This record gives sequence, structure tokens and C-alpha cells, in this order.
Amino acid sequence: MTTLLEARYRAVLRLLPAYYRREREEEMVETYLWDVDPSVQDQSRPTFGEVASIVALAVRSRLGGPGAPRRYALLGSGLRQFALFAVLLQAASAVVDRALELTWAATRGATGRHYFLTGFTGFTGQGTAVAVSAVVTWVLPLLWTVAYFALAHDHRRLARRAALGAALPTVWPLVGPLVSERVPPDAPYATAGALLAWAAAFALCAAQHRDAPAARLPVGSAGQVYLAGCVVMGASVVLVPSAADAVWAPATGFVVGALGWLLWRARRTDRTPPGAALALAALGLLVLAARLTALYPWRHVPGAGVIVGGGLGQTAALAVLVTALAVVGGRELARR
Repeated sequence: MTTLLEARYRAVLRLLPAYYRREREEEMVETYLWDVDPSVQDQSRPTFGEVASIVALAVRSRLGGPGAPRRYALLGSGLRQFALFAVLLQAASAVVDRALELTWAATRGATGRHYFLTGFTGFTGQGTAVAVSAVVTWVLPLLWTVAYFALAHDHRRLARRAALGAALPTVWPLVGPLVSERVPPDAPYATAGALLAWAAAFALCAAQHRDAPAARLPVGSAGQVYLAGCVVMGASVVLVPSAADAVWAPATGFVVGALGWLLWRARRTDRTPPGAALALAALGLLVLAARLTALYPWRHVPGAGVIVGGGLGQTAALAVLVTALAVVGGRELARR
């Protein structure tokens, strides 16, 4: 006779995919019930730790765990590629943005240094939360670089923690207007930025589980690709400073990187990781959303024609690339 506790365990185990339940469900139920007194099984429930472990197992088994069917293996591979590309894009963007800011301050003498420091000390009269957020927003995104190299060298726990820490500053633009009138609201752009950051962090945490293969780039070493991304993004700002807004550098980096990947794939299809095209298409959609929301406030600003024109050009390039990547990824998925 089935007890209430057994029924509850089986209900929780339904979180697991069908292929896994067919092989392991009976064994798992027996293990959970082994040392539980039958007389109290109708009054007991699965513990929080047991439920959490089943949820984690469900994620692993659906994202390319050992013995997973091909569709789950493809999903896991695509999500891992998305996490790698998204972390790389944000790592290079954060470093370039801060390097250019420091360079500008250092080359403008006392005025530049004062202006740079005012970005932190100028908030001291606006409340502790605002002042602390200014420092945290500047420092924590540098953890994207830590997450990227930790991921490239298979230090998964460090990569997960660094990515979650790097994504934290994206919450402040959404929460700040609720706790302080001195934080200007910018919900569309803040939401797009938070989606990009947290999608990368959650994808890394979910897909880079203990049973997943190590992250690998399709070409080049981790340092070479990272340096190339920094050079492309930095050059885009230095060469066209009048068009550079908050999304100019990362959007340029994505356009150049995705175009280069498509050209490389046309010659080396045998080395293309499964799901990479769809992963890039998903990342491109998030970058496109950030591009559009960052461009929207400039539409009626006098003298912002260069920014608007450059942003529209990037928007068109992103739309074409996302479409091409989605077509390539769909064909690859159908073929596999």
C-alpha cells in the first residue's frame, strides 16, 4: 500500500525528466523511505534539502547530464555557449568602459581627477544607499572578467559566484527610484540591462553543473578572445566618440564577434559546438533590446543626430545578424 510520504516523494520526483525517472525512480523512492518508520510515513514530508537536491538533479539531467537524450544534450550545450558568450561580452565591456574612464580622468589633469572622484563622493549628501551604490556599480561589474577566466579554466564555483556578484549592480537602477527620489528612473533600459546580466548569470549557474563538460571557445585561447573583444570595443569608442553611448561598445563587440563567428563557421563546421548559433541569436536579442532602450531617450535631444544615427545603424546590423544566426541555428538543430 502506498503511503502518503511515498506519494509525496513521487510527486516531487516528477520534476525529473521521463528518461531519468524510468531508470531511477523506484531506486530513489526506496532510498528515501529506507530509514523512515512506516507508522509515521502518513504524517511526514520530504525535507527541504531533499527537494532542493531533486530540483538540482532535474536541472542537471535536463541540461546534458550523463545518459541524457540528444535534445537535452543540445539544450545543455546551447545554454553553456550562451553563458560563455554573454559573460565574455560583459567582461570585455566592463573593463573597456572603466579603462577609458580612468584614461580620460588621468589625461585631463586635476579637473579630470576631480570629475572622476565626484562620481563617487558627489553622492555623499544624497544618502548612504546612493553613495554605496555608486561605488558598487563601478566595482562589481569587473567580476565578469573573473567569471570568464574562472569558467575558461573550469573553476565553476568561482565562476558562478563571480557572475552573480557582477550582476548585482543591475538591480539598483530598478530599486533605486523606489527608495530615493534622487535616483532617476529609466525602467526600459534598466530592465534590458538586468535581463542580459541575470540571464548570463543564471545560465552559467544552471548549465555549468558538475556533470557538464568544461566550457570551451570555438577558436583561440580565452586570453586571446578576451583581448580581441577589448580591442574591438575600445577602438569603437575611440574612433567614433560622438556616437558612443552606454551600449555602443558592447553592441559593436557583438556585431563584430557574431559576424566573425559566422564567417569562421562557414569554413570549419566540424568544430562548431552544438547550439552555438542559437546561443548567439539569443544573446543578440538581448543586446538588441538594450540597444533600442538606450537609444529611445535620445530621439528628441537636440544635437544627438550622430548618436541616433549610429544607434539605428547598430540596430539594423543586430537585427540582420540575429535573423541569420537563428536561421543557421534552426538548420543545425533540424540536421542534428
